[in-house]
Amino acid sequence: MTQRAGTDDMTVEAGGDARVPYRPGGLTRAEVAERVARGEVNDVPVRSSRSAVDIVRGNVLTRFNAIIGVLWVIMLVVAPIQDSLFGFVIVANTGIGIIQELRAKKTLDGLAVIGEAKPTVRRDGGATEVSTSAIVLGDLIELGPGDKVVVDGVVAEADSLEVDESLLTGEADPVLKRAGDTLMSGSFVVAGGGAFTATKVGRAAYAAQLAEEASRFTLVHSELRSGISTILKYVTWMMIPTATALIISQLFVKDVNFKNSIARTVGGIVPMIPEGLVLLTSVAFAIGVIRLGRKQCLVQELPAIEGLARVDVVCLDKTGTLTEGGMDVKELRALNGSDEAYVKRVLGALGESDPRPNASLQAIIDAYPDSEDWRCTEALPFSSARKYSGAAFSEGDGQTSAWLLGAPDVLLPDGDPVLDRIESLNQQGLRVLLLARVSGELDDPETARKARASALVVLEQRLRPDAAGTLTYFADQNVDAKVISGDNAVSVGAVAAKLGLPGAEHTVDARRLPAEREQMAGALEDGVVFGRVTPRQKRDMVGALQSRGHTVAMTGDGVNDVLALKDADIGVSMGTGSEATRAVAQIVLLNNSFATLPSVVAEGRRVIGNITRVATLFLTKTVYSVLLAVLVVAFQVEYPFLPRHLTLLSTLTIGVPAFFLALAPNKERAKPHFVRRVMRYAIPAGLIAATATFGTYLLAGHHYSGPGALDAETSAATLTLFLVSIWVLAIIARPYTWWRIGLVAAMGLGFLLVLVVPWLQDFFALKLVGTTLPWAAVGIAAVGAALLEFAWRWVGRKFPA
Repeated sequence: MTQRAGTDDMTVEAGGDARVPYRPGGLTRAEVAERVARGEVNDVPVRSSRSAVDIVRGNVLTRFNAIIGVLWVIMLVVAPIQDSLFGFVIVANTGIGIIQELRAKKTLDGLAVIGEAKPTVRRDGGATEVSTSAIVLGDLIELGPGDKVVVDGVVAEADSLEVDESLLTGEADPVLKRAGDTLMSGSFVVAGGGAFTATKVGRAAYAAQLAEEASRFTLVHSELRSGISTILKYVTWMMIPTATALIISQLFVKDVNFKNSIARTVGGIVPMIPEGLVLLTSVAFAIGVIRLGRKQCLVQELPAIEGLARVDVVCLDKTGTLTEGGMDVKELRALNGSDEAYVKRVLGALGESDPRPNASLQAIIDAYPDSEDWRCTEALPFSSARKYSGAAFSEGDGQTSAWLLGAPDVLLPDGDPVLDRIESLNQQGLRVLLLARVSGELDDPETARKARASALVVLEQRLRPDAAGTLTYFADQNVDAKVISGDNAVSVGAVAAKLGLPGAEHTVDARRLPAEREQMAGALEDGVVFGRVTPRQKRDMVGALQSRGHTVAMTGDGVNDVLALKDADIGVSMGTGSEATRAVAQIVLLNNSFATLPSVVAEGRRVIGNITRVATLFLTKTVYSVLLAVLVVAFQVEYPFLPRHLTLLSTLTIGVPAFFLALAPNKERAKPHFVRRVMRYAIPAGLIAATATFGTYLLAGHHYSGPGALDAETSAATLTLFLVSIWVLAIIARPYTWWRIGLVAAMGLGFLLVLVVPWLQDFFALKLVGTTLPWAAVGIAAVGAALLEFAWRWVGRKFPA
């Protein structure tokens, strides 16, 4: 595209005929204001949350809310308010779900602003950081290692600029970019630097649509959510014929009061719907986001809470995860007769040659100041694929020289005696760089092979104080920790050993790993510490572990971690990590604390374990409701309950307990097959509850007669159903703690109050008549409880999770 921006100082080619104006100073303030007024601004959507309107719509406009809404209106017309209580409960539940998700939205949006990358743009001749959304068409944006290309553009300046476009093309090899080349949003810089002119912003940018869909606050694409959706789909299909048969049975077959028949028909349909399960899941996830937000943990994709709870292998990058970003020069050892003072001048010049130094080079800059009379004539930025950087200089006395600085075992041939001296340093956990003099083109691999060693730079890494405790936590939770680093394997192993990682002494040089996936997977399962890993290997290693059925989390903060973070089941980035790693990670630790990870794991386990637990309660109700309806149709009798009875039972045995149980602590590692694990208990529990209840109902039908017989029969059946349901709750609440016992006891006390307080008896139409049938109902419930205990144990042995 052609674009005018004040004066056309010069132009760069933009793929063919298109020419883009380029001025080294960037746009003026007036030009930026003009573009904002025209709407030529990078108005990308907020990445962490859906709108408040979408939240309300998603919680209110559900299939089951529609069914219950219709039934509620019918009951408000034909029955007392007591039989319409279920509608008010749904309104309250939906309101709670909306409020909690809005709170989660506020938390996420706030954290997203804190963790948002701020690209550097040139305006009015100076460099300034702006938010991504403040970039306008024609802005000149600076780039360095780790920076993400946030809008489409054309390269204006390039200094050995290498860009990884794998997130767009799938090709992992970096692409060398020169002035005039096109840059696509979604790619990121792996080496070098430069600047580019924005040619497409906002939704017009190549990756904007993908980012908008992938980054939105969502509750889908998780085993938990998809499992619940599967259950609800089957429930819906099961409800339709059962409810239809019940309606026909109650309205046309039984010769009773019309309004009473409608009330009992609705009473049979409403409890089939596990409506609270979806809402409770949403609330549990939302509260999880809020809790983690308080710990400065940004969950960019909500299912990540669940995913990390399922992780059984966590791959840790050493730098930035086990160690802090900074380093210190511990020692300088001259080699091959090199003059130490001269070597220090070389190192100072090398530090000055890179405008965006990494942690190792920054330590050298801090230790050795630059020699002002040296001029850099060529620079080779550090690349994690090469494992070295370099520069050529014109020295103050007219001499020229070229140098490489990087991994000794890459720059030196096998068997070189210098490597033996390095080994003892690596065993102490020290990082060692080799300074070598070369001749020839810096980016030619042959040049590196002919390097002449001049000095060893020994760096001391700073261990994270919280790393040891976190590794211990993972070991206690049966999560295997694998340290995967680009550094020397022995040095990485020594660092891991200092932190107490079991098996850290058995290190593996990744250059000797088999390329075939199955063999690599075997080596990865056996090993613990892996060094000299290339970015592509990191990605392959994640895939190899996944091929063995492992759920893999990957942590990292550098550009070389991006591909592995993207492919891992859960990517975790540090807040100070590169913009590219933060963009692809599902979880960003804004406080840069590795110790936050156990909190994320614990939160995920709490959510999944508790939802699995309470889902059994909800689905037990669905099973016994459907079976009761089938039995009523088969025996051609009046449905035993009014809506008020089942509202009372659902509140005391499911609704209130489920809320507390869903938010309780739970450290059990998440297990797969959610649907099977829930239904294996819900089906037998529902069958026992329905059979015991209907048996009491039929027995009461033979025992009672006269005008109040139906109410007496309903009361006896309600007593049996409550006792069996409270026993299901008592089983679900295990293992017991004081508050779980108190919860079950409080629910039992609540039902007892309804039975003994006169106005509550009238309100809920519950009054036990005589002593024979009530005690018979208790006896039947006791048999049902015994069967529940037997079934629970039998199912656990027969169908293990």
